Amino acid sequence: MTPAILESIGYAAASCTTLSFVPQVLRVWRTRSAADISTAMYGMFICGLLLWTVYGAFLAAWPIMIANSITMGLAGSVLWMKHRFGAAAH
Repeated sequence: MTPAILESIGYAAASCTTLSFVPQVLRVWRTRSAADISTAMYGMFICGLLLWTVYGAFLAAWPIMIANSITMGLAGSVLWMKHRFGAAAH
């Protein structure tokens, strides 16, 4: 398999996993509720994404760095909304 094909597979995988968070972000934003969101899970997930981003940087693997950075932002926004909307709901 050529490096270009492998990189294309990486970008396709990165797109799928990153875009999978968009519906959750939109749902929490629209409903202003994140009561069922696990703070521990999202916190651990964000730590993992940070480590993947650092790993990708050491490998100079752009699909890994870009996808994990964007996903970290999306997951972080869910965690932020949980904090913000959770306080308002109680």
